[in-house]
Amino acid sequence: MSSIPDFGELLAGAEKSAVHLEMRDAYFSNPRFEAWQRGDRVEWENRASWWRPFHQDIADSVARGVTVRRARVVSEPVTDYIRWEHYQTAANIEAGELVRWLPRRSAWDLLLPGSDFWIFDGELVRVHHFTGDGHWSGKELCGDPAVVEQHAAAFERVWERAVPHDEYEIK
Repeated sequence: MSSIPDFGELLAGAEKSAVHLEMRDAYFSNPRFEAWQRGDRVEWENRASWWRPFHQDIADSVARGVTVRRARVVSEPVTDYIRWEHYQTAANIEAGELVRWLPRRSAWDLLLPGSDFWIFDGELVRVHHFTGDGHWSGKELCGDPAVVEQHAAAFERVWERAVPHDEYEIK
């Protein structure tokens, strides 16, 4: 798996689009989530305190004309992790991502892949694997047109039903 390019490289190579589907209600804990749980909040006016290389990669891609979309399928009531993700999505929006949320109860009739993924330019899918408790366990890259099309179709079905970030109310 070490031969798989990192996310930044794949995004830098994108010319038209990058889409991301997230379907877990919790991922591994991290220091920013733990700080939020303790009551710490982002100083949004101090961009240097929260802007990360990931945000810059997204902003650079959007500036080149790449459309970056993220859809999240979530259970309601949401977990604390999803509540935190909703809060910190302001950074994704600032970077230029378009983000939507789909309550899992509204996705029951959709056939969705078993793992989160990114698709770059509709040609390459990067699948993310997690353990049951949300820890990262690896990634795969696939350029098989049939597999990419299945994942792209799943993303588009979710995107069509999902609620734009600024309209989605945490429940």
